[in-house]
Order: sequence, then C-alpha cells, then structure tokens
Amino acid sequence: MNSKSNHTFHIPVMGLAFTVDSPIKVARFGISSVLSLAEDRLIEMMRKKYSELAGDDYQPIGPNVEDYRAKRITSYLNLIHRIVQKQFKTLQQEAFGEGNEIDQYFEMLPTDSVLRASYTQLLKTDCPTKKGMLANELRSKMQPGSIDVNIMTKLDKSNPSPNGDIKEENSDAVAALRGYALSELRNSSLVFSAGMNPRLFNYLEQFEDFQTGKKKVIVKVTDFRSALIQGKYLAKKGIWVSEFRIESGLNCGGHAFATDGYLLGPILEEFKTKKQELIDTMFSLFQKGEKAPAIKISVQGGIGTHEEDQLLHDYYAVDSTGWGSPFLLVPEATTVDEETMQLLASSKKEDIVLSKSSPLGVRFNYLKGTSGHKERLNRIKQNKAGSPCTEKHLAFNTEFTTEPICTASKKYIQLKLATPEGQAKKEEILAKECLCVGLSNSAAIVNKESFVKKLTAVTMCPGPNIANFSQIVSLKTMLDHIYGRIQDLTKESRPHLFLAELELYVNFLVESIEEEINTETWAKRTKYFQTFTANLQSGIEYYKTVPALAKKSFLNTLESMENELHFIQQKYTLQTIES
Repeated sequence: MNSKSNHTFHIPVMGLAFTVDSPIKVARFGISSVLSLAEDRLIEMMRKKYSELAGDDYQPIGPNVEDYRAKRITSYLNLIHRIVQKQFKTLQQEAFGEGNEIDQYFEMLPTDSVLRASYTQLLKTDCPTKKGMLANELRSKMQPGSIDVNIMTKLDKSNPSPNGDIKEENSDAVAALRGYALSELRNSSLVFSAGMNPRLFNYLEQFEDFQTGKKKVIVKVTDFRSALIQGKYLAKKGIWVSEFRIESGLNCGGHAFATDGYLLGPILEEFKTKKQELIDTMFSLFQKGEKAPAIKISVQGGIGTHEEDQLLHDYYAVDSTGWGSPFLLVPEATTVDEETMQLLASSKKEDIVLSKSSPLGVRFNYLKGTSGHKERLNRIKQNKAGSPCTEKHLAFNTEFTTEPICTASKKYIQLKLATPEGQAKKEEILAKECLCVGLSNSAAIVNKESFVKKLTAVTMCPGPNIANFSQIVSLKTMLDHIYGRIQDLTKESRPHLFLAELELYVNFLVESIEEEINTETWAKRTKYFQTFTANLQSGIEYYKTVPALAKKSFLNTLESMENELHFIQQKYTLQTIES
C-alpha cells in the first residue's frame, strides 16, 4: 500500500484518552492520527468497548497475566486494525454521488488535490462507461489514514517481575514498544517524543518490522541538533527515522519542552536548508541499500489558519502539518466529554496556563476550571492534598521512600510539606495533579465505562491555540477550515502562529528570571538568560527577512515585542551576547 497520504495534515497524540480511538473515527477517510500507549488500563477499557461494538468475543487481559501490558496493547491495536480495514472496505465499495461516506472521503480532500478534481469530474460525467472507469480509478487510489502510536520516552518506569526481579523488558515504555511491534499494523509509525531513551531505542533492533520498514519510526523534536543526534543513533542500529516531527517548544498541548529561546521559524529554516545534510549523515551510518530512504519533515504546535498551514507547506516545504487542539472541538475525531468540551469552547487566553501540574517536573499546558482542577483545589481546601496513585506510571521519586512514588500522590505531598523546603515551595508542591487518571477519564465518561472506581475527574491539556477556537464543529467543517474552503473559524484577534510563540517565550523568560533573580544561583544563570534573550533577538531578526511575513500588522507586532525584549534586557541587566 502506498504510504503517501492523500491529506496534508495529521492529528497528533493528545492526552491519553482524547485520541485513543481517533483512528476508528477518522482513518477510513484517509486521515492519519496518533494514539498514546502510556495507559494500558485505558487501552483495555477501550478494547472491551470496541470488541462489543464489533461483535468480537472479548477476553479480558488482567494484571495477573504474564506480560499483560504488552498483550493489552497488541490486542487493542489489532482490533483497531480490523475495524478500520472493515470500515474502509465498506466505504470503498459505496456508490458515488449519493451522499455516502465515499463522497465525504473525496469532498474532504485538499482543494488542489488531483483526486478531488477527478471526483468532481466523475460527478459531472453522464457517460456510464467513462463514469465507471473514473470510479474504478478513484477507488484504486483511496487509502485509509495511518494508525500511528506515541511513546513518551520519559515514561519508562521499571517494573518488577512476579518473582521481584527488575528486567529491562518489563519497563513501561519497552513493554509498550513490544506491544506495538507485535501488532498486525502496517502503513503505521511509532512516534517517539520527549528525547532519547537508549534502553528503548536499543530495543527496536529486536523487531524485524522496524528493520524492514514495515513499521516506521517518527521522532518528535524541537530543534535540528536533536534530530541529528537521535537520527544518527538509530541509523547506527539499522533503524531509519522516516520522519522528524518538529513541535514548538511552548506553543503546544501537554508537556512543553522549552528551547533556549530558539523560535519555530528559524528552526524550520534550518531543517529546510540542512535536510540533505541530515539525510546524508544518517545514511553514512545506516549502511543498508545503495540509496538513502526518504525522510519527511512535519511540524505541529499552534497552527490555526489555512494561511499559516500554506506558509508551512509552501515556504518551509514541510510534508505534513499537525493540527491538534482544534480537533478537541470535533467530536467526530476525538473523545472529549461534554462538560470539558464546553469549557474548551468558551476558554479564553488566560484560561490556558503553562503550569507546574505535571509530576514529571516538566512544564505542562493546562486548562483551568476542569473537574480535575476543581477536585485538586477541593482536596487542598479539605487538607487532603494529593491523589490516590492507582496507575503509578509517573512514580519516579525516591526522595522519601525506597519504592518510587508519584509527586502528585497524597503520600509524597504529605511527606514533602513536612519539610522546610516543601513549605518554601508549597504552591508548586500543591500544583501537582494526577495525569494518569485525569487524562484518561474523558473516554470513560463518553463511553459510560468504569476506569478507576470513584475517580471521575478530567484533566485537559490543550495548546494555547485552543483559546482562538470557540465552535464545536463537524469533521468536514474543520477540514474545510484547514484547506481554506470556508470563512476562518478562529477569532479575529488571533495573533500569527510565530508571534504567539514569541510571546509565550518572552513570558516564560520573565517568569524564569523572576524565580531565580534573588537566589544563590542567579550569578551562574545570568549567562543562560543572556543566551536565551540573544536567541530570541536572533529569531526576531530572522522573521524580518521572510518575504511571506512582510505584512504591516505582523511587522508592527514584531517590533513591539522586540521593544519588550530590549526592556527585559535592560531591567535585568542582561547584556546582549552573540548567539
């Protein structure tokens, strides 16, 4: 099957539940999406639900079953694969021109798509013979979207075997990889996010599908250097990275891995100019075949308009754009409970915060006012701060205990607040929230299933861009928005993608400085902040040179933000240095 998508965008992984069944919803229309493999209890719950809907005999895979985590994942992915294949074959055989799903398939394609043009020609054709030939040709070129999976490399807690031994193959991420590797999926990719994990990367070698390319590897990165390092590491092991997925460091959903002030535009420019260097360097280590396999470059994080999407495709030559948070308002594509969806639709800029809620200690884009947010505040009010830790996927802390515990757990928070350091950082300690359950509960609520008994609160982690969307829309409407066929769905006051990210970085810079300026480490950190501001200034200078951005409104805002950066440098005595 041809792996080239008929669409120019993809739906990235969102939370744990929000895209857990997106392939079943959108793959038959040729749309690719990514689901998380982090929470196997959620995956087992969804397997039960879809097995029943598909008429399959559901056999539970309990926690006492050997290698249950991997087996749950394999079984669910195989089920999704079967469902999507059946859906697609049914759609593919439908009659044209009668408002069936096959018509939706072609109507939702990009406006300039050759297939879409051929479909339009078919509808206008009266000759039965020619109409039949066109129909057969169109059907032969249809393909479902890819069913991709995400593994966050940092979520790799080691787990003891039944006899108490700690084995590398039992760790969370390694078991998830094994579950995916043993699945029947084809035309599918494994997306690695959150940086390198040698144990995980080394484990890829054991599976033929990754060696032969039957299953592909995508690496999510925030800069070119990271892509080069990880690409070389995997190439040495005979694993070819088929795609580097660039994500904005701050203008994204979920965990936000800020760069040292490097902005998305200059990063994309470096990938554009050095793509061949990246391919050549990797292929020199790959030592398979006579010609380097192809590499795709995609980008995601904060994209909100057709104009921005076109800029990324046309000027930066990316192969695909990731549209994430806007799809949280598309029930036909994602799984979000009604209460949370309404909260998303009414959200404003100030409702999405770069929080310290994640137990991983990584900044986390977070929607205020959710049931999860309210539950956490209520527990604090009742002097019962913290969550019962039922899943333990984020249990990494051994500050007070021999066995790792989660920093959002009641146990950790109680122990930490009993120390002088804990009291000094009380607000930060109390900000921690259970993500394993909170990011899973939407699926339980929507499907009327039980996830964790008595724990029903929802946590939502959209990108800041969600504040620019206020309508719950159909799948077709969102695609018409992406491809510029309808009036822009975003709010008029919405800033350009690049300017929104720049503002996020300036705010992050000021917050970081204020946290450290009166501490003992300030003198040592001054150079870091100088470098950070210099990188931001370099990014601003770059944006001034991009012809496609030479609009008065863009340049005026850019100048205003440049003045703000200069004010920050003067206020905190950060003499500009060469970046």
